[in-house]
Amino acid sequence: MKILWRLGREAIRYKTLYIIAILSTLCLTGVNLAAPRVLSAMTGIVARGVDRPALSRIWGLTAILAALYLLRVAFRYMSNYLAHKAAWNLVGDMRTRTYNKLERMHLGYFHDKQTGDLMSRVVNDTRDFELLYAHIIPETATNLVTFLGVLIVLLTINWKLALITCAPIPFILLSGVIFSRQVRPYFRLSQKKTGELNGKLQDNLSGLHEIQSFGREDYETEQVNIKNFEHVKAQLTALRLSAIFHPSVEFISSIGTILVVAFGGLLAYREGLKVEDVVAFVLYLSLFYAPVSGLANLLESMQQALAGAERVLAILDAPLEIVDKPGARELKDVQGSIEFRNVDFSYIDGMPVLKDVSFKCEPGKMLALVGPTGVGKTTLTQLISRFYEPQKGSILIDGQDIRDVTIESLRRNISPVLQDTFLFNGSIAENIGYAVPEATEEEIRAAAMAANIHEDILAMPQGYDTQVGERGLRLSGGQKQRVAIARAILRKSPIIILDEATASVDVETERQIQTAIAGIAGQRTIVAIAHRLSTIRNADMILVIEDGRVTECGTHAQLVALGGSYARMDRIQASAAGGIA
Repeated sequence: MKILWRLGREAIRYKTLYIIAILSTLCLTGVNLAAPRVLSAMTGIVARGVDRPALSRIWGLTAILAALYLLRVAFRYMSNYLAHKAAWNLVGDMRTRTYNKLERMHLGYFHDKQTGDLMSRVVNDTRDFELLYAHIIPETATNLVTFLGVLIVLLTINWKLALITCAPIPFILLSGVIFSRQVRPYFRLSQKKTGELNGKLQDNLSGLHEIQSFGREDYETEQVNIKNFEHVKAQLTALRLSAIFHPSVEFISSIGTILVVAFGGLLAYREGLKVEDVVAFVLYLSLFYAPVSGLANLLESMQQALAGAERVLAILDAPLEIVDKPGARELKDVQGSIEFRNVDFSYIDGMPVLKDVSFKCEPGKMLALVGPTGVGKTTLTQLISRFYEPQKGSILIDGQDIRDVTIESLRRNISPVLQDTFLFNGSIAENIGYAVPEATEEEIRAAAMAANIHEDILAMPQGYDTQVGERGLRLSGGQKQRVAIARAILRKSPIIILDEATASVDVETERQIQTAIAGIAGQRTIVAIAHRLSTIRNADMILVIEDGRVTECGTHAQLVALGGSYARMDRIQASAAGGIA
């Protein structure tokens, strides 16, 4: 009931459509209840003998019956279509809201989530709202009103026979309660397995090159097959319970029919029950048990819909851990100063990633972060953009604590270029101009020139209109990096973060990227993570991070003269370069 109440609040914005649909449903029910009564009256007239006045009454009742059937068509159309219209609009809203919520979740939320499962919740599970609002709720209301209406009519015809008709109802309700408790966990498991299957398919299609390269096609097919039939097994278990429940309801209902026939005959014999009343009772009997059987069918659909709703609401109700604090102000006129004051951070309690990190980078300077893999360099840059919150200490930009400014204005002033560059499936021009959709063609070209990628683009078949493919598949690693640098340059953010921008490119491409970085040095504050020290030799300040702490700080020359960890890394890389030469 909590879930249904919550979903009812979500649907309130379409109340006009639902009210009209519900009123149409009530009118439809009234028509369905009236038609057997008209047929019963006609039967009574015929049973008493047909003369000219009786024939006139029959013609009049025939016209009424025809009008009722026409009204039934109109009311059914309005009931069905308007309920579907409201429900599908609600599905569209819920999909957008669920995606919007995911888009604003902190990065830590996704650490234990599969993309395919989240996609299944956004697309598949939200679809069950249509089942709930266009079918389950309207049909439940129709069945309840029909049931109560028929019961009232039966009581007016013969209260004794009506009470006998109701005898199976408690047993049907009891079986429904037992069924709903048993079947929903399996529908929930089925939808969970659907999400896992989608996640596996998404992983495998993204890693198809690796699967083929290492000859793991048969293995991965088997893994997909396992996920697939885990879903099938859960679904079949739910359907097996349904296959037991629905015939049981039909059997219990048929007992009611048997009782009515038996006692109806007895009452006709002992108490002289009229022929038209017997006919009316038989006609209404199908209307009486049809809603009961309908409610039993809807109960199965409701369990499936509620299982999907639980998965969607789990996202919508998840807390946003990184939000604007009350009174947060816009970060304006940023010069680019970055300062860390005694910052501690950990993803998991008791396992620190950064410990007591403090430094200050002046505007327009280049700050380089070096150190072994996994010591917290990337984490440090993500803290600047508030993708995570430190457990201790503070981070300031231009002397302002980033927790005191709006997230949107903070990130507007920072542009990242990541090692694993993500390009959208579109043209090169669209990817460069992604953060500045109003950028002109001249501005895009100027950014490409500054990033040293313009000549490469002109050499492509469609130039700036060349499609890059999914995740930039049609471009080389170096080209993707320089497109990402152009994207950052075009945005004109005062702070640029370069996370291993030259880690996986050849020497010539590295030189081109270094030229692009040199072109913006002094104009923007640059925070660069690098394993290749040649990339950051000219940095204004280099921080050596080891075991989550800043162990050395200075320029390249100062750190080499210090003779510590940086000097050792420099000697190793110089030796390796000499050996290759």
